[in-house]
Amino acid sequence: MATYFLIVIYLAFISLGLPDSLLGSAWPLMRLDFAAPLETAGLLFMVISAGTILSSLASGAVLKRLGTGRVTLISCIMTAGALAGIAYSPSLLWLILCAIPLGLGAGSVDAGLNNYVAANYKAHHMSWLHCFWGVGATLGPIIMAQFISGENHWRWGYLTVSGIQLLLVVVLALTLPLWKRIEENNPHKSNEGAEEQEQSFDTVKPLRIKGVKWAMFTFFFFCGVEATVNLWGSSFLVNMKDLPPATAAQWVSLYFGGITVGRLVTGFITFKVSNRMLIRAGQWTALAGALLLLLPLPSAFSLAGFIIIGLGLAPIFPCMLHETPVRFGKKHSQSIMGYQMAMAYTGTCLLPPLFGFLASNITIAMFPLYVAVLAAAMLLFSEQLNSIVRRVHNDRL
Repeated sequence: MATYFLIVIYLAFISLGLPDSLLGSAWPLMRLDFAAPLETAGLLFMVISAGTILSSLASGAVLKRLGTGRVTLISCIMTAGALAGIAYSPSLLWLILCAIPLGLGAGSVDAGLNNYVAANYKAHHMSWLHCFWGVGATLGPIIMAQFISGENHWRWGYLTVSGIQLLLVVVLALTLPLWKRIEENNPHKSNEGAEEQEQSFDTVKPLRIKGVKWAMFTFFFFCGVEATVNLWGSSFLVNMKDLPPATAAQWVSLYFGGITVGRLVTGFITFKVSNRMLIRAGQWTALAGALLLLLPLPSAFSLAGFIIIGLGLAPIFPCMLHETPVRFGKKHSQSIMGYQMAMAYTGTCLLPPLFGFLASNITIAMFPLYVAVLAAAMLLFSEQLNSIVRRVHNDRL
């Protein structure tokens, strides 16, 4: 039953991924409808991310009170309603108001599902789980491209995704009684190394555990890279590479396709390679993809750069999440997971809008350099985290 139940969790992560890539793909046309400047997309991203940060920080208490299953169901209902609201928005103010429940619906469920899988399933399941987030994020621009390339409108793209979310609401409602039963009787349960940490961190407050803050900043810069490419990739291709909006949206979907395929492959590689090695390899690959975008090469190389960045980002997020109970102990993992998700969405909230400001006041041609700087910062913080974890481990021996 635990194996079949994973399908439900995978579907839940498709629902998390679907809305994430819609705004960036549709914005070149949306902003014309609302007579909004380019950087307004950054403001909408900030509102969505602020809601997600708040719900991530509250995730420990909310999940303890309601349980992962109920929180996931409520999240999908909020997301479906928010997407429908965006589809019918008559003004920019309505867009901003609808962005609030869209953000609030993502935080607690993201932290809850990640901790649920980290605590109850092995590493390959975490990678495949986030592969299904990539399926959703890849489908988002593909769905949107079908509407913005023809006589239909971007509003129909949002409405279609809202309908898909409502279908998932039905599935989650039917499977709600299974969540706690699976957690109590799960044959796949695995916390390699987590028990070893319990006594060491038992009396320490989560934020005071060595390495936690470095992990949080690694998530901050990871989401900065991922969200910046998501939000501004289409605009960069339209404005600097002279691609049509529909083509640019399809190219960004291939970036998410790189993340999806990379996570599918990573799930198999985790049987032989450690999480930490995969994280390091992914960070160097993402940096290489950003540097490729910097080179004055034909448009086809830009497409390759987007795909390489996606492939590099693929293993980082799921592998770092799965390492959370191993690095910091299972007792504090739910709280630390919430802190990490809050910091991740802070990166989503601040770093893409910052680029929007720079692009509007300087040039959007800075896009590859900006992404490369964020990728390099992510690598530096991650390596410092590894150094601290090694020292803590050696001190216990």
